[in-house]
Amino acid sequence: MRDILLTVIIIGLLPLIVRSPRIGTYVWAWISLMVPHRATFGFARTMPFAQVVALVTLVSFLFSRERRPFPVNSITVAYVGLMLWMSFTSFFAINTWDVVYNRWLFVLKIHLMMYVTLMLLRGREQIERLIWVVAFSLGFYGIKGGVWTVLTGGGGRVWGPSGGMAEENNALGLALVVLLPLFYYLHQVSARRVFRLGLLFCMVAITFSILGSQSRGALLALVGMAAFLGFKSNRPVLTISLLTCLIAAAVLFMPDAWTGRMQSIETYDQDTSAMSRIYTWKTLWALALDRPLVGGGFAVDNPTVFAMYAPAEGAGVYKGGDAWVAHSIYFQMLGEHGFPGLGLFLLLGVTTWRTAARIARQTLNQAEYGAWVPLLMRMVQVSLAGFAVGGAFLSLAHFDLPYYIISLVVLVDATLRDQDRTDSAAAARSVSPALPSTP
Repeated sequence: MRDILLTVIIIGLLPLIVRSPRIGTYVWAWISLMVPHRATFGFARTMPFAQVVALVTLVSFLFSRERRPFPVNSITVAYVGLMLWMSFTSFFAINTWDVVYNRWLFVLKIHLMMYVTLMLLRGREQIERLIWVVAFSLGFYGIKGGVWTVLTGGGGRVWGPSGGMAEENNALGLALVVLLPLFYYLHQVSARRVFRLGLLFCMVAITFSILGSQSRGALLALVGMAAFLGFKSNRPVLTISLLTCLIAAAVLFMPDAWTGRMQSIETYDQDTSAMSRIYTWKTLWALALDRPLVGGGFAVDNPTVFAMYAPAEGAGVYKGGDAWVAHSIYFQMLGEHGFPGLGLFLLLGVTTWRTAARIARQTLNQAEYGAWVPLLMRMVQVSLAGFAVGGAFLSLAHFDLPYYIISLVVLVDATLRDQDRTDSAAAARSVSPALPSTP
């Protein structure tokens, strides 16, 4: 029944996408983040829904009047530069070409559809629709997992969508940390009381779900994100107090086994998992020093890399032939794409942060934008802060969620630029002298 229902829904959306590729961007975000077909048990489980939606969206995009010029600012320059550099380093990859090509193609699809999104959406209504889709596509698993955590007393781990990049408990925990500021934004701008209460419930459930993921990195990211959220909110003291009480209550609710796992952060040198990550970071650092410009290309988690660059002393955690993922967005980019790749990746985050701060100041006292843009820009910064902290322990540099967060700043900036051009054109028409009449 699930298979039939999901197939009917997606097929029914295709004609709408043909008429408006904007709908395709929402459907793509939903499928790529939520991976709904993996929740089925029959024929739909292996159906290429994402590819079909992407293809129809791209064809509709090429012939649509909704298409806008690609927005050019400091963020998109760094963004496109990063994708070009990752493509360039692929020619010098250490792994086999078929593995590298498949990984490059996977990453390209994510960014290509993100570029299409940047060229189609403008204005508050369309941007907020994207926020709702992104928030609930992954937030669904957080809400469900939070309820399950409470009902089971925190006795098990919360997992993400099967087959998605947030499938692992650690990845889902970080994804939910990144999403919480978006739920806060929707809560603050929603006018209807029932929506505000519902979103408040979602935020509480997601908090329990983050703890229920039993991810130590997600816990650190949650604390860091909560601190930024408090300072960036409209009422810092009240928000920090409420968040502190909520997190403290949730932590006290969790069982002793959870507490013991979180306390292992203090004794990381006695934890095999933590030491294996440090060993991997040393390996990727040695790789970057040997190949500082191009790194090892995509998929450096292979035995060849470790055979060439792994430290001689494995601290009792390494066995010959093993290959581990980077477990850090920073070492992942450094190992795969060298120091230039890491620099472009960090530059993308910095330019997004600075642009968000500029836009927030610029629109603070504007009647049309002051009610939502400054808050949204601050929440983007909070999400980025959570990703920067939690991402230090996970290989999620190519996760599409943070790029959706970045896209919100680009879309708002493009909206403001379009409005400025419209206002300038209107002002020019209003002051142009009237043509003299013919005698």
